[in-house]
Amino acid sequence: MDSISLAQRVKDLRIRKGYSQEELSAKTGLSLRTVQRIENSENEPRGDSLRRLASALQVTPDDLTDWDMPEDRGYINGMNLSALCFIVFPFFGIVVPLIMWISKRDKLKSVNRTGKIIINFQITWTMLLFLISIILPAIFVDLDAVKGGPMQMAAFSNYMYVFLGFWFFMMIYNVIMILINSYRIHKGKDVVYFPMIHFLRRD
Repeated sequence: MDSISLAQRVKDLRIRKGYSQEELSAKTGLSLRTVQRIENSENEPRGDSLRRLASALQVTPDDLTDWDMPEDRGYINGMNLSALCFIVFPFFGIVVPLIMWISKRDKLKSVNRTGKIIINFQITWTMLLFLISIILPAIFVDLDAVKGGPMQMAAFSNYMYVFLGFWFFMMIYNVIMILINSYRIHKGKDVVYFPMIHFLRRD
């Protein structure tokens, strides 16, 4: 993000809200000098400072940073659909969107926000997949141990049915979520993924 563009955006929003620099300073908790430096392109707000400014100006951090960037919904949709690489190997569903996000997050509008959501979901999904894959055999081994012997063929067959059923469900769920969000992107709507742990924060 060009610091001059960001500075102009902050200034324009402040004036539109009818705030003086002193009032914006009070609302954000930033010093007056800091606000002045931001508007003069001498200081580019990040992290907590960016969140404070966005909150005071009643916009999102992304509204401040990518408002003047070109928009390419085709690229965003491609980034979303690239998560289908998980079908080849689960980690690919993280790595491919991650590469696309890193390459364009500061160049195209909405890529930063959307990419984080997609990657957060894929990390969460992959963790659940492997966590439950570890827990399932432990449960069946423990149940068989209660019976006083090694896992019998019947127990092993039941385990495989449950295991394969779980993997099939997880795969289908991921595909459905990706396709639903591809449609949402096509319609100009924000992506909605769940469940999701926020490994990459959306600010």
